[in-house]
Amino acid sequence: MKLVGALVARFRIAAELTQRQLAEQTCTQPETIASIEQGRRALLLPLARRMDILLDTKKALETAVENMPEVDLIPAWAEEYLDLEREALSLSWFENQVLPGLPQTESYARAVFRSKVPVISEEDINTQVSSRLERKAILTRRVPPTTSFVISEAILRDRLGGDEVYAEMLRHLRACSDLPGIALQVMPFGQQAHAALDGPFILLETPDYQRLAYTETQRGSRIVSDPDEISILSQKYAMLRTQALNTEDTKGLLDRLLGEL
Repeated sequence: MKLVGALVARFRIAAELTQRQLAEQTCTQPETIASIEQGRRALLLPLARRMDILLDTKKALETAVENMPEVDLIPAWAEEYLDLEREALSLSWFENQVLPGLPQTESYARAVFRSKVPVISEEDINTQVSSRLERKAILTRRVPPTTSFVISEAILRDRLGGDEVYAEMLRHLRACSDLPGIALQVMPFGQQAHAALDGPFILLETPDYQRLAYTETQRGSRIVSDPDEISILSQKYAMLRTQALNTEDTKGLLDRLLGEL
């Protein structure tokens, strides 16, 4: 990523543009350009193509991005996704095994990281929990993103971390369901059709109205920018929302589970 970022900076300077001017002419944010040039964020293919046209680089940036080593396409700790999440205008999140990161409580997050195999150190657990809790501020900031969660009922039935962690998780999730801009839906047991059997994913919209997706597997993560792939995932998510309980019925389910404690 550092090499591609250095190329962006060199081409920009050769074109006698500031970071802000390049951002304006490519319909993105100055902070995004700065992060790319510093090697902290990957240059995505659609933006690379816009820059090539603007800077007259004969597809140099597009070629560099397409041939970037896989290790650079998946930054440690998924930093690229976290940058996108912080700035997103909207988030649509499907999970089938674990509660999405944003509405996790501290004790639930700690239980998640303590379940890792191989085991990680207590110091690493503390670091990852702190990072996850910092992300929660997204949901309560002055202008939060429009956020939709569709989660499997299995997540609400598992008692990850024990009974106290479970009870706290349910109470917190019920409170989150009433926050402005959040739509929480549960995919109930017993479904005869399910639009996302291939697993969890996240759709997001950036401040420059670019639509992206993020997926994780057992051994890696991936930012998806291809329009065809985004279209498929968007169709899946739209269908998921029709198959899941609506927001009011989801709140009713949470209330019933809390009443059973």
